[in-house]
Amino acid sequence: MPKIVLIGAGGFGWTKTLVTDLLSYPALKDSTIALVDINRSKLMVAEKLCQKLVKAAGSRAKILASTNREDVLKGADAVIVTILCGDTQVWKHDILIPMKYGVDINVGDTRGPSGIIRALRTIPVMLEICHDMERLCPHAIMLNYTNPMAMLCHAMQRHSNITVTGLCHSVQGTAHMLAHWCGIKPERLSYVCGGLNHLSWFVRLEHQGQDLYPRLRQAIMKDKAIYNTEQVRNEMFLSLGYYVTESSGHNSEYNPWFRKRKDLIETYCTHGTGWNPGEHAHILKGYLHKEKSWRKTQMDWIRSKDPVRIQRSQEYATRIIHAWLGEEIFRFNGNVPNDNVIPNLPRGCCVEVPVLASRNKLETMHVGDLPMQVMPLTSNHAFSEMMAVESCIQGNPELVYQSILNDPLTASVLSLAEIRKMVRELLKKNEKHLPTFRNVKL
Repeated sequence: MPKIVLIGAGGFGWTKTLVTDLLSYPALKDSTIALVDINRSKLMVAEKLCQKLVKAAGSRAKILASTNREDVLKGADAVIVTILCGDTQVWKHDILIPMKYGVDINVGDTRGPSGIIRALRTIPVMLEICHDMERLCPHAIMLNYTNPMAMLCHAMQRHSNITVTGLCHSVQGTAHMLAHWCGIKPERLSYVCGGLNHLSWFVRLEHQGQDLYPRLRQAIMKDKAIYNTEQVRNEMFLSLGYYVTESSGHNSEYNPWFRKRKDLIETYCTHGTGWNPGEHAHILKGYLHKEKSWRKTQMDWIRSKDPVRIQRSQEYATRIIHAWLGEEIFRFNGNVPNDNVIPNLPRGCCVEVPVLASRNKLETMHVGDLPMQVMPLTSNHAFSEMMAVESCIQGNPELVYQSILNDPLTASVLSLAEIRKMVRELLKKNEKHLPTFRNVKL
């Protein structure tokens, strides 16, 4: 039977979803599922959670649990990673320090000053996992859900020979949303999406061979409810002509147009009906709430007598594992090296593009050049992310500064001298969490 390892299994939501998905496949339902987390208390709860799911599925799956991944990695077929390096007392400064300088951040886990600092803490841990896999399960596939997706995957794909791809639900989630807005069933939508994680563009959006963009534009302009659902992304689409993946909360941070002044945040980020991107430190407040209530929530679910449904989610991970083990061919959008897949983005950067999974193989599909109008924003972030990864590998604080000074939101608010001062403070606050840096002086 297959062996699947979940690293970071103490996260209730991810573990419940992914293990349920595994148990929904006849070929995977009797797998060995190994749970790894450095928090022993959360790990014990995750183990009980999975045992309940196994019982509900009528499965013979074997559940293992360990705080040491080396104990369970040997012989694994697939490794799913959903870790967070540092608790809120560590990474809250990623958001609070930029705000002190006027850089207002809603989420801050993907790019910009907050995402880059998070990457510097997380890349060394991800590479350690890869090196353990090289010794203990060299033929396994790693599926990464941890952010900042593009920077972590770029580092691993450059510095390990493990097969790695990064997964995000923003492509399929946005595709479902756009299909609904256009009045068609999601399964009838045909699209090609390419770019960077959280900044990938629907370069083709069709139904029965017809371009859907005119219908989408009309729906957004005429239906206030649709416009208000995603104000930031809808404004980007009306100006750039192509729709971008990931939420308005995330995308409001990736450009200079929506968060550099309070009046712009009020106009474009505060009154929508979907996820409200106007709230400063939205992600931080969410995690603080979760940390207070996570154990009670999980134990209540485990003790509940309500029936448990083994129903497959829309996440890609188990479908890819199913294909990797030779059960099917599966197409998904994954994060892979840019080997001329998108020729007008930097060669070798991490791109999010269509990928075919089959037995022991991932094949990247050619997308072609991105449209000119989305290139300045997209290529700028691609170069910035590559610089950030290189800064971590070299332990070079000057490259950290140069990566962050090219962030569009940061540059729209601060001078070069102010950015240097902010980066210096971010590095100093994280000094003991940056193992590849001998010093953080700028």
